[in-house]
Amino acid sequence: MKAENLRELTAEELTQKGRELKRKLFNLRFQKVSGELDNTAELAKTRKDIARVMTVAREKMREARG
Repeated sequence: MKAENLRELTAEELTQKGRELKRKLFNLRFQKVSGELDNTAELAKTRKDIARVMTVAREKMREARG
C-alpha cells in the first residue's frame, strides 16, 4: 500500500481502512500464536500499513484545520 494511493481517499475511507488493517493485524497475531501463520513478515507489513494510514489521516486533519 502506497501513501500516494492513500492520499486520494477521504477521511472516512481512511478511518475504515485503518479499522480493516487493525482487524487484520489482530487475526495475524492469533494465527502466529496458534502456529498457523506461515509468513511472519505479513505482521510487520500490516503494522507499517497502519502507520501509513494514520500518517495520511493526520495530514488531512492538519490541512482541514488551516
